[in-house]
Amino acid sequence: MDLLGSLGGSSAAPEIQCSRKGCRNAADYQLLWNNPKIHTPERRKIWLACQEHRDWLETYLKERLLYKETLPMAGNEGERN
Repeated sequence: MDLLGSLGGSSAAPEIQCSRKGCRNAADYQLLWNNPKIHTPERRKIWLACQEHRDWLETYLKERLLYKETLPMAGNEGERN
């Protein structure tokens, strides 16, 4: 049963958006991070970034010593940092 469809809403999957506040662009990258004060070493949290905000979000995490790795979103495997 499609509840959204029955209510007149769209049943299409929502677009995965950039995590930067106020940005509604599609995400191109996954920024993996970890706060060692509260997370176990193997735990990875994920922020999503569009091309425009990738550097800003990476810098934010790096300055706080939280950054681990950036991976492309599925379908963007050509680039890895």
